[in-house]
Amino acid sequence: MRFFAWSFLVIFILQSPALTLRHIQPPVIILGLSILLVAMQLVPLPPSLWAELPGRELLVKTAEVAGEPQPWRPISISPSATVNALGSLIVPSVTLLLAASLTREQHWKILGVLLVLVAFGALLGLLQFAGGRFDNPLTNDIRTSVSGNFANRNHFALFLAIGSVLVCGWAFHGERVIRLKIFLAVGALLSFLLIILATGSRTGLLLGAVAIVLGIALVLPKAKRTLYELPRSLSIGIVLGIVVIIVTTLALSVTLDRAASVDRASIMDATEDLRYKVLPVVFQEIVRYFPVGSGFGAFDPVYRINEPDKLLMPLYFNRVHNDWLEVALDAGLAGALLLVVAVSWWALASARAWFSSDPTRILTRVASLIIFLIMIASIFDYPARTPMIMAVLALAAAWLADGKSELLERPA
Repeated sequence: MRFFAWSFLVIFILQSPALTLRHIQPPVIILGLSILLVAMQLVPLPPSLWAELPGRELLVKTAEVAGEPQPWRPISISPSATVNALGSLIVPSVTLLLAASLTREQHWKILGVLLVLVAFGALLGLLQFAGGRFDNPLTNDIRTSVSGNFANRNHFALFLAIGSVLVCGWAFHGERVIRLKIFLAVGALLSFLLIILATGSRTGLLLGAVAIVLGIALVLPKAKRTLYELPRSLSIGIVLGIVVIIVTTLALSVTLDRAASVDRASIMDATEDLRYKVLPVVFQEIVRYFPVGSGFGAFDPVYRINEPDKLLMPLYFNRVHNDWLEVALDAGLAGALLLVVAVSWWALASARAWFSSDPTRILTRVASLIIFLIMIASIFDYPARTPMIMAVLALAAAWLADGKSELLERPA
């Protein structure tokens, strides 16, 4: 992924005309600050200064016990992991750069391409649910797991939830509503939701419900106008028919024991879920390394240093499974402030999009919902650390930057 991202970047720089990033300035600034923050954690510090940083006592004592002089060290206690984190940011960087060069209609085509990718992922998940396996180095396949083209079923469920929002925007895009697109969208929504239920992801169950509700809110005004143009009896029949089909299909999925997400949610016990058990340790580590943080990607060694004996196990606990907390642990006060800035921009831009009467804002509203779904998913997991969701997040940020800017309004 990174190889191709760098390749596209080089080709784009060599072949493209002068590019302006003014119309997507907020996400560019936020991403630039993120890159700077990660890079600063790799700058070596003199031993006297580094030893005063919070949470470094054990490493200082290690050098003393070994009888070695204290070396110059960066802020990150796992520099190789932070280098990896820095390298991963090439994906959203190239995504933003390419997005800035596209016209409005080209962005709608990109939305269609992304929707096709979600559909193919859903098809792969369906084949996995049917018992198929895929011995492919580019596909993470775990027996009995429905995770599509992701290694994590929660990330896959988020991808399907994003697809639910995309298909709503796609169905009602354009001056004239095409009824065939609406019926295809309803079928896609139902398929995405059924596969989310099959993943066994409890987070996905929440995301799927939120995505469908918000997706309907997205297109409700235009959907109402379309229904009012039809005979009253026909419009009522269409609405009731869609509701009956959805409710019946979901009910059959649950009663026939095909909804693993519902089954897992019904037996969920927070006291037995390891993610909840490690939260006290995470909070202790946030305080321990505050205000500079432990370094991006350094959670594994940070956790193992202070892992309680009662939580020892043969499994590898790789992440906090709450990216909001992990950013605070990784980057301390600076990371928390950057999150506040990013969320504040999202809230202001979303309010501007949703409270506008401009009909061209539908793509901007789709972007607002996509980012919102990723924010919710990040409470329970770490989706924005995967290349695919990282790219989708950057693309959505470009769409949200300004719905009336050159990005969306200049002619093709």
